[in-house]
Amino acid sequence: MPKDHPAARPPRGGRPAAGGGRVLGVAPERLGRWLDGVAERHGAFADVRVEDDGSLAVTCADTTTLRLAAPYGWTPGSAPLTAFTAAAREPRRTAVLLVRRGRWAVGVFDGPELVVSKVDARQVQGRTAAGGWSQQRFARRRGHQADAVVGATADTAARVLLPHVPGLVALAPGGDRGLVAEVLADPRLRPLAELPRLAPLDVGEPTKAVLLTTPAQFCAVRVHIVEPGERAP
Repeated sequence: MPKDHPAARPPRGGRPAAGGGRVLGVAPERLGRWLDGVAERHGAFADVRVEDDGSLAVTCADTTTLRLAAPYGWTPGSAPLTAFTAAAREPRRTAVLLVRRGRWAVGVFDGPELVVSKVDARQVQGRTAAGGWSQQRFARRRGHQADAVVGATADTAARVLLPHVPGLVALAPGGDRGLVAEVLADPRLRPLAELPRLAPLDVGEPTKAVLLTTPAQFCAVRVHIVEPGERAP
């Protein structure tokens, strides 16, 4: 089958990006093979340069452009693409803090490998259709329960994450951003809050299974790819 036959092309992934093209995440261990596939489909890399923001810009022979952003810092070398790929594969120790109403999960990962974790839950009442004083009492009770979740999450983070802070390079938060901010405002967690912050994780309920999937997000290389014909007019 010819390689330009539609059935021979890999499935398109990612989400639409402003200005055209798509944004997707590529696992570090797959990055080299993925770039080889791009070169096979779009021609040799005609230009590779490091941008001011630390991203790597690549232009293919057919004018397809790539912009690669590493989740962690990297040091460009004489061969920037090689240096970028090697840096992306280097395991980094990262703390993960996930919290939503009534449930939280924390963990420390060495690259994609989970080192330590704790997942817990506490009941928070749902909404009610009652009005008047009943509604106000319910709102106060629900507020107290949410405060208790924040406090319990901070307790867990202090116990599980703080001992690992000296070896951590970043914090990956996820879930309810407001609750995450309240948890990190706890004075005990200041060393954790001062770590470099990775992009917020897109997660559902913070279960152990969800926690184990987070490296696929925070370790991934973010790629914005724009193929010919995809550029915004």
